[in-house]
Amino acid sequence: MKKLKKKVFLVIFLILTLVATGAVALYNIQLYQQEQVMVERALNSAFEFGMKNSFNDKDDNTLPPKADGELEAPPENGEPEFNREAFGNMRFLDSTVYTVCLTEDGAVDFIINHSPSESTEEDIDAVATALLAENCDSKIGNLYTEPYAYSRQGNTLVIVENSETNALLRRTLLVSLLLWLVAVAVIVLLALLLTRWIARPVAESFDKQKQFIADASHELKTPLAVIIASADALESNPAEAKWLENIKSESDRMSKLIADLLELAKSESVNDKEQYAEGNLSKLVEKATLTFESVMFEKGIALEDSIDEGILLNMNSYKIQQLLSILLDNAVKHSEPGGQITVSLKKEKDIILKVTNRGEGIPAGEEEKIFERFYRADESRNRNENRYGLGLAIAKNICAAHRAEISAKSENGLTTFKVVFKQK
Repeated sequence: MKKLKKKVFLVIFLILTLVATGAVALYNIQLYQQEQVMVERALNSAFEFGMKNSFNDKDDNTLPPKADGELEAPPENGEPEFNREAFGNMRFLDSTVYTVCLTEDGAVDFIINHSPSESTEEDIDAVATALLAENCDSKIGNLYTEPYAYSRQGNTLVIVENSETNALLRRTLLVSLLLWLVAVAVIVLLALLLTRWIARPVAESFDKQKQFIADASHELKTPLAVIIASADALESNPAEAKWLENIKSESDRMSKLIADLLELAKSESVNDKEQYAEGNLSKLVEKATLTFESVMFEKGIALEDSIDEGILLNMNSYKIQQLLSILLDNAVKHSEPGGQITVSLKKEKDIILKVTNRGEGIPAGEEEKIFERFYRADESRNRNENRYGLGLAIAKNICAAHRAEISAKSENGLTTFKVVFKQK
């Protein structure tokens, strides 16, 4: 049982932990990609705006005129020149962006700051010089650690400061890790609770199995002890016939117990649906009551029945006959002399079978226990009658196989067993 609980716990823990880890990782990846797109957009926007505002007369898409009225020819290298005044008015709300215009030999000519920043022009000059020394056209880098992203086209270098992005991503990652740790703690607690919930039916079944083995062993040990003792006595005194009677009596008890155990095992096994067929339940109930009518007559017990005709049920006829026999036999055994047994079969929303007797009732609080294996309210009486408390356990298994529910209650001297066959 401990191994089962451990495995169930590990499976639940791993599944939930993977889900939590995936959620945290996905959120951080999406945020990182979003910030990366914003940096790329800032770099591209700076160049696009610069191209549109390369010349003073950008609306007419013409070259700016010289002092003598002639058009200014574009630079020989084909690269546009920025309109510093127009380009300097460009603002970025989400990023801190600098445009560095370079001289022909690649030195810093002038710097345009597009965003409010604490950095001075000398600071940016130093940064631009360091970035140019990397001899790379474009670089965004790791947004968790890289302080700057940049891109160069011709004599223009656009720099995006990543300090706010670095801080946001690091802060989010830290918060995510803390939340992940809290989630893992919650997962451990939840896994423990789910493990207990899942393992409880198995543990109960395991305990019942151990109790079943102990009870069966106890029941078999008593007649075996009598048989062995009687055989020893018979060996020393062959003339005594009572030893043979004892052996026969206890052998019959063992045979009855073993038969009941085998029947219980069959009722708990997987049902063979091929043995199920639609049959007339009304006729089966009538036949069962007629079978017990003579037994009831001998004990002075009156029989009253109320059976609707033509009730059909998809069933294993043999098992249903066995169920009826168990309920009727139980009613006869616990009826008072001169009492009455009532059998009722009705079809409403579901098919309802009731067997009611007047006499010995079920002790309060034992209504569920009577369906357990080896349950006996009166040990001495049941032992004398070779009854082992397996009949109602078999009946319950038969009902479960037919999607039916069985229950019992005692009230005002009447004990009623009710079977409800669920209909689609």
